[in-house]
Amino acid sequence: MEPLELEFRVRCSPEHAFTTWTAETSRWWPRDHTMSGDDDLTVTIEPRPGGRIFERATDGTEHDWGEVVVWEPPARLVYLWHLSFDRADATEVEITFAPDADGSIVRIEHRGWEHLGAVAEERRARNQHGWDTLIPHFEAACRVTGSPARR
Repeated sequence: MEPLELEFRVRCSPEHAFTTWTAETSRWWPRDHTMSGDDDLTVTIEPRPGGRIFERATDGTEHDWGEVVVWEPPARLVYLWHLSFDRADATEVEITFAPDADGSIVRIEHRGWEHLGAVAEERRARNQHGWDTLIPHFEAACRVTGSPARR
């Protein structure tokens, strides 16, 4: 099954885009894309291979979303992704941040659907919709706080 492949531009440096994605996730990640839906939750991506990706609700409850596989700031991030599902059903997300004349090109490849068997098509479609609604939030966060693009 083909991976999901997305590409878009943001008007900030790759360094700022990487930091916005990884260290400022709580600020832009939509609450309807979380387990708890808590308005004041925090989303944490631990900055290292083996680091957890999780949300923490205001009552202290934690929900695991994934695990960092590759941590190469500011150019590349790869993680296992299993938000709402068992870790055994994780897919893999690779995100790259490359300089562009107007800022950065962000490329996302979301792969590994084939091991999900009968639910693969539905999960892939669900994630396509998720990315389509998530990316505008990230783009807006980069615009609001973005550092000027390098020229």
